[in-house]
Amino acid sequence: METLVAKKETTATKQTQTINGSQAVLEAFVAEGVDTIFGYPGGAIMPIYDALYDYHDKLKHILVRHEQGGIHAGQGYARASGKVGVVFGTSGPGATNLVTGLADAMIDSTPLVCITGQVFAHLLGTDAFQEIDVINITTPVTKWNYQVTDATEIPAVLAKAFYIARTGRPGPVLIDITKNAQLQQFEYDGYTPCTHIRSYRPKPIVRKEYVAEAAELINKAERPFIIFGQGVILGKAEKEFKAFIEKAGIPAAWTVMGLSALETDHPLNVGMLGMHGNYGPNVLTNECDVLIAIGMRFDDRVTGRLDKYAKQAKVVHLDIDPSEIDKNVKATVGVWGDCKETLPLLTKLVEAKQHTAWLNKFKEYMDEEVTEVIHDELNPTTEVMTMGEVIRNLNELTQGNAIIVTDVGQHQMVACRYAKFNQSKSNITSGGLGTMGFGLPAAIGAKFGAPDRQVITIIGDGGFQMTLQELGTIMQNEVDVKILILNNQFLGMVRQWQQLFMDKRYSFVDIASPDYVTLAKAYGIEGQRVSQREILNDALSTMLHHKGSYLLEVMVGKENNVFPMVPQGCSVSEIRLK
Repeated sequence: METLVAKKETTATKQTQTINGSQAVLEAFVAEGVDTIFGYPGGAIMPIYDALYDYHDKLKHILVRHEQGGIHAGQGYARASGKVGVVFGTSGPGATNLVTGLADAMIDSTPLVCITGQVFAHLLGTDAFQEIDVINITTPVTKWNYQVTDATEIPAVLAKAFYIARTGRPGPVLIDITKNAQLQQFEYDGYTPCTHIRSYRPKPIVRKEYVAEAAELINKAERPFIIFGQGVILGKAEKEFKAFIEKAGIPAAWTVMGLSALETDHPLNVGMLGMHGNYGPNVLTNECDVLIAIGMRFDDRVTGRLDKYAKQAKVVHLDIDPSEIDKNVKATVGVWGDCKETLPLLTKLVEAKQHTAWLNKFKEYMDEEVTEVIHDELNPTTEVMTMGEVIRNLNELTQGNAIIVTDVGQHQMVACRYAKFNQSKSNITSGGLGTMGFGLPAAIGAKFGAPDRQVITIIGDGGFQMTLQELGTIMQNEVDVKILILNNQFLGMVRQWQQLFMDKRYSFVDIASPDYVTLAKAYGIEGQRVSQREILNDALSTMLHHKGSYLLEVMVGKENNVFPMVPQGCSVSEIRLK
């Protein structure tokens, strides 16, 4: 383990006491300001749970119904609060049930500290009951992991874990603690937070010459275009970002993960990028002369065919993670650093401009998209309801002030396209991994992370059935989460692809559902099912104003598609409106 450097206390101020490893874990949590833990007990982590019995006044523990629900709840908590999410799981299947959530958190840069119990150290490698090599299993999907076999290591290891999870590009950390280390007594002389690791530089040195080069390119540009991602939110740089785009007068489009970093109704906000993004931002990516990427990673859903992506443009890429610069798209100028630091430096150097003619091109494409797609999606004349009109009605009621947590599928893309947001940390979704089942448990976590905000989870009928057991978590903890199921009786996104690219050969995408309203009532949750447009708005209002959790199932068109769409393997400029 690398040397940890922290502020030392004098011997006179330290008070040594004898505690066990489990107590040391909880002392670390208290010192780090943890208030909520999501978890599920088991044999190998039982000593920590026994210690937790005496910490109920300091640490709130939420008993989930499945470890995957626990880690998704931890993600929702972290994303809504901006703090580190904390998750407990036992060894063996408990630990492996965390892997999907770890992978999701890794690719979406979500700070987590996961503690797993492990068999006694002397049993490691013997295939003991519920033993699994969780370190090797989780190495590819964690920012750092470590196995503790000696209790004396726990304070320093956990200090390092929290430091790594929250700093730089955030991510998940897993600490596996053997049962003997949890039980072992040792002389504890307090907890010292980690502030530096010799081999780890979370905040890179900003090279001002690169900032100057970037500003020069931007000042000479006639058709500059900004694409922004979650890095703006993670860097707490929303104000700095807004100041930059407003001075430079540059149109800006969001990635799915960047949504809510800038108000959706801001005059320079021109929409969403990517496979189901808006028409203008996709087409004009291949017409801009300078492309400025801020806190985003040029994933394939944004770029389409890389060999046809923005080849005419000079690229400025601002990112805290050096591995992202030049990884997918070659940068003309790469600005490595925290965007909260780099954006003000850039703003000072850019000239105040208004790219009116260029911005109007985005508006022209939006007008065409409204005519061809958006109007009918938001204001349908067909008998069946659309997902878009549900989101339109929801916007009118929330006024853009709710946290919206989406699962994965057609409803996710529709919500990201049409939901309105006025404040940051309001869009919580599984972006990079696309994990069905994310929505419900993540919404539970989001409510604990932001208890004063209204939390609505929008879920498809397929994803809901993957983690619906977490209704038990809502029931037991009286979590005020509004559950909006958009039911099209299909695995909608897969069905759309089968329709468009596989001659309507609908192979195993027709999914039956239980009576969700009756199911919710079994958990003490009120609900309603709506299939008529005339009562939709009243039903949404009832859901939002109901005291406590509520489930609203809305029946939408079975074979409605999400457009625009960039077909896989195509250029972003080949986006289809129909």
